[in-house]
Amino acid sequence: MKGIILAGGSGTRLHPLTHAVSKQMLPVYNKPMIYYPLSVLMIGGIRDILIISTPSHISMFRDLLGDGGRLGLNIEYAEQPCANGIAEAFLIGADYIGDDSVALVLGDNVFHGPGFGRLLEKEMADVEGCVLFGYPVGDPERYGIGEVDEQGNLISLEEKPARPRSNLALTGLYLYDNDVVDIAKNVRPSARGELEITDVNRVYLERGRARLINLGRGFAWLDTGTYDSLLQASQYVQVLEQRQGVRIACLEEIAFRKGFIDAAACYELGRQLARTDYGRYLMEIAGKD
Repeated sequence: MKGIILAGGSGTRLHPLTHAVSKQMLPVYNKPMIYYPLSVLMIGGIRDILIISTPSHISMFRDLLGDGGRLGLNIEYAEQPCANGIAEAFLIGADYIGDDSVALVLGDNVFHGPGFGRLLEKEMADVEGCVLFGYPVGDPERYGIGEVDEQGNLISLEEKPARPRSNLALTGLYLYDNDVVDIAKNVRPSARGELEITDVNRVYLERGRARLINLGRGFAWLDTGTYDSLLQASQYVQVLEQRQGVRIACLEEIAFRKGFIDAAACYELGRQLARTDYGRYLMEIAGKD
């Protein structure tokens, strides 16, 4: 399976912070925002990853992550000149995806919860059709919404409905088989000229090949696209890391735990940051192996 992070857009809701820097480079507590969606792909076992961003911002991600080799990854980059909808990622990344299935994650989403790693490994191992992830919200009219029947089967999808049929918001994580490329190519642009991800998902639903997984209570899904939500995400990460003594979205640790790099490589990455708590944490976990 290939992975795609869509990290484009102008971040207008975060101006003036994002006048000169990509939204996905802003800090969520002690790490750049893009670390969080990247960690999701890594936790699921994905090592081949395409980062899509604007022409003016893509060099920032290259400087931060390079080719991914230090983390045992293979990272490539592609440009999205204009924000033409989430589904455009499959057109931009068509050649990169090739004959593989693909996981798409939005660059401003934070996921955290018990058993998430096992769930991702299971779902990403063999994708048939489309797998969506739902999260209960108090204001469903602001989101794409999935409705399920009494057996938990997905029966409808709506984009920002005035009268929502459920409170299950669709998060910014999507898993697809290889049909998604052809489906996206045949989706008609919306009135705004965008390729809507909900339209792609509806095709799968109409074919009886879409599933919705309810992440449920005890899980955290945070969209960091506003001042308040960015601050809330930072506070959430800060509290958990300080109280539990573990790191959320620590790429070097995930690479080590997944076997992408060995203990020596993890220790060296920590040594390079030895003046920070982050670096000392890496050195400590690598030294225990």
